[in-house]
Amino acid sequence: MSPVTTPLEASPRLPTAQSLADQPELWGEPRSADDLMVSEHTYWVQYYRKSDVRYEWQNGRLEEKPVSDDRTALVCNWLTELLRLFLRTRPIAWMAAPGMGFRLPLPDGIVIRKPQIGMVRTDNPQPLLPLDASYHGVYDLCVEALSDQERSGITHETATRQAEYAAAGVPEYYILHREPERQAFFTRTAAGVYVPIAPQDGIIRSRVLPGLQFRLRDLIARPAPEALHDDPVYAGFVLADWPPEQEQEHQQAQRADLEA
Repeated sequence: MSPVTTPLEASPRLPTAQSLADQPELWGEPRSADDLMVSEHTYWVQYYRKSDVRYEWQNGRLEEKPVSDDRTALVCNWLTELLRLFLRTRPIAWMAAPGMGFRLPLPDGIVIRKPQIGMVRTDNPQPLLPLDASYHGVYDLCVEALSDQERSGITHETATRQAEYAAAGVPEYYILHREPERQAFFTRTAAGVYVPIAPQDGIIRSRVLPGLQFRLRDLIARPAPEALHDDPVYAGFVLADWPPEQEQEHQQAQRADLEA
């Protein structure tokens, strides 16, 4: 594996003749996602950490990342919590901070993306370090929440981003949405292309995180962790580290509910 350049240490890349350095009048906020061309160095320094607008970067062009609606965000939050519970029992990976970007060297240029969820296995050649502000390797799992704002954004998140992640070598890629028919789950083949993960009895099983599994309908229903503890799909990793007294209280509460 070739060494990965630390993003903030990367030399400025001027993808067009009309770079920011050549046109100082372009300094400031872009009027839209396609209004400003900046070097990679300028992106990392001035736009990567902005909190009011989430910017990504593609071959010199700033791209404003669309925002998901609240119900879709709740789906993403539920899966995030499930992943945290999984890692408590099986610490085989790290979860990056929400929206932590990573640099994708692609055949036709450089792209910087900020997935909603990024997972790094503990055996990844590039570990996720505690003080990292961006991830310097390639995520093992990327999860994106689909936006409803613009059709162009939907196409970008499904087709363009899928092609980028596959080319960069991301082993698994999930697309979440409040509507089940618009969700998608992909695994990368040895040929470097994504194929859908076929659910078995309505259950998605991760290949990159062995043991992680979830029902598709639970992404919409979003049951509480306490309810998952006794579910055979989740019992192996959800609240499996409960102390005996807490488990006893849980069972007593269940009996009380049944009696009521």
